[in-house]
Amino acid sequence: MSYAVIALGGKQYRVRKGDRLVVDRLGHEPGDEFEPTVLASGDGEGISDGGSVKAVVEEHLLGKKIRVFTYKPKRNSSRRRGHRSRLTRVRIESVS
Repeated sequence: MSYAVIALGGKQYRVRKGDRLVVDRLGHEPGDEFEPTVLASGDGEGISDGGSVKAVVEEHLLGKKIRVFTYKPKRNSSRRRGHRSRLTRVRIESVS
């Protein structure tokens, strides 16, 4: 079965047809089809440069909430902050 290594949001992913990825938020709308940058592709027997991959944005979502608490003893100093990552779920339609 063929696979490809693609670059999305500064990270690299090894994908096959039908894979679903959760990546950092992309600028595409849900339902949009796009072609990510292909770094390498392979068919199980060798690796070659190039190739093409088609992907579809399924949905935008929010990651798990992370709470950060900083405390400095003897200084009456504390700080509580939170963060939720903005993510996108992507489905790989085809790898060639």
